[in-house]
Amino acid sequence: MKNFILNILILLLFNTSIVFASYIDTNAETAVVIDADSGKILFAKDKDKKTYPASMTKRMTVLIVFEKLDNETLTLDDKFLVSNRAWKEREGSSMFVEVDTEIRVEDLLRGVIVQSGNDACIVIAENIAGTEKAFSSMMTEKAKEIGLKNTNFTNSTGMYDSKHYSTVYDIA
Repeated sequence: MKNFILNILILLLFNTSIVFASYIDTNAETAVVIDADSGKILFAKDKDKKTYPASMTKRMTVLIVFEKLDNETLTLDDKFLVSNRAWKEREGSSMFVEVDTEIRVEDLLRGVIVQSGNDACIVIAENIAGTEKAFSSMMTEKAKEIGLKNTNFTNSTGMYDSKHYSTVYDIA
């Protein structure tokens, strides 16, 4: 009898959460909630609408660096040269790199991950791909490879560009 009552309570709780999910609302323009275990979409609001990803872009910049560390084409002790362009980047967050200095990859990663440094992203992009534009193409290619269908990168930082976009579903 106890098992029967317990099963009924569990069933009621499960069904209640599904009912409540249908009443979720948000003032956000776009939203998505995905069950991490099953991949099932629990709630969505304009999940495929193109949106500006801002600093979420830096996740892809870091992913490319981590892959290069993993396949040993790059080490944390490698040093990247700071260009004049990266040094001049002061819009938004910065780790305040100095032109013509060399910075270890590990320190640049900290600059991106901890400080959200746009200048650090540019240093990484230019040293890996030659130009930030070429690196952005690598980012977009990697996005497609991992299943992001509605994402396009034009820079490594997330600075606004009308052709730089993603969706909440792709980001999730």
